[in-house]
Amino acid sequence: MLRPIAVTAMGLLLSACSTVSYYSHVAHGQGELVAHRRDVTTVLNDPATDQATRQRLLLAQEARHFASTHLGLPDNRSYTSYVQLDRPYVVWNVFATPPYSVSPLQHCFPFAGCVAYRGYFSRNKADAEAARLKREGNDVYVGGVPAYSTLGWFSDSILSSMMRWDDDELAGTIFHELAHQLIYVKDDSAFNESFASFVQEEGLREWRQSRGLPPQDDHARAMDDGFTRLVLDLRDRLKRLYASGVDTPAMAAGKQREIEDFRARYAQWREREWPDDHRYDAWVKAPINNARLVPFGLYDRWTPAFGALFRHAEGQWPAFYASVRAFAQQPHTQREQLLQQWLDASSPSLSAPSL
Repeated sequence: MLRPIAVTAMGLLLSACSTVSYYSHVAHGQGELVAHRRDVTTVLNDPATDQATRQRLLLAQEARHFASTHLGLPDNRSYTSYVQLDRPYVVWNVFATPPYSVSPLQHCFPFAGCVAYRGYFSRNKADAEAARLKREGNDVYVGGVPAYSTLGWFSDSILSSMMRWDDDELAGTIFHELAHQLIYVKDDSAFNESFASFVQEEGLREWRQSRGLPPQDDHARAMDDGFTRLVLDLRDRLKRLYASGVDTPAMAAGKQREIEDFRARYAQWREREWPDDHRYDAWVKAPINNARLVPFGLYDRWTPAFGALFRHAEGQWPAFYASVRAFAQQPHTQREQLLQQWLDASSPSLSAPSL
């Protein structure tokens, strides 16, 4: 699975800064989820519940318990209810960037702050917004969202859109979303998502270990990480191009050249490292623009830095969270400087910076 596609729709709620129609849409969508949720115990005891759903819900409850008792994540009513959706995703996020920038357009909300996307409970509405942004000349990408966090404003439910995942993805997503409830910094999507992604990855490692399962498939993880590095490299190359000051025709030609060069590098890398694994081929062949790269920058930028911080805390979750909270309290510039130091320290050849 492409990890950046399973994005979190934080910042979706209570958008007083947005248009009245968007506020109405979001309020209605969240209200529908609240109205249709059922306690997991009720669903499990319902004779109409099929065995596959029952097994997934039981696993989710075990993961929910593990999150609170072993990972130090919030112990509340989140993920103790279930909602059967009539669609494959709960939300579709719309990402947009200017044609010659990798910086996403920001959308600001009173409680969640500014985020790099706008979420819609309707695919048609998401597509309409994407079309509007495209007419304005922006690069646009629409991504389906199987789950999201309301940051504790509501008791988030297990959704039917989560049921098609394997055990690891289901448990890991619960860890990820609860991490957002624990620590969240307004106006810093990269910090929030990288932190939650690390909690998901490390939490899943400990979860598997607690169940006597072997470590996750190194092949899949290594390929995921390698592909992410390729995409982030493309993003950096485009960023340098856009800052070069060349005229618009040269910028447009350079943009397409960098994208085609990325496809060539991907083909060489896959043939050399993963000749029998084609999981990313479709993504690479599909149209690529700046907006399509945004989730990668958000979800992977600081994850190794949090890994280094966790090792410094000797794998103790309370000490790790205390350090993360200290980072969260810093002004944005200082926080990024600290994270960069820890990112550099994640290299085996470098030592950790002082806290």
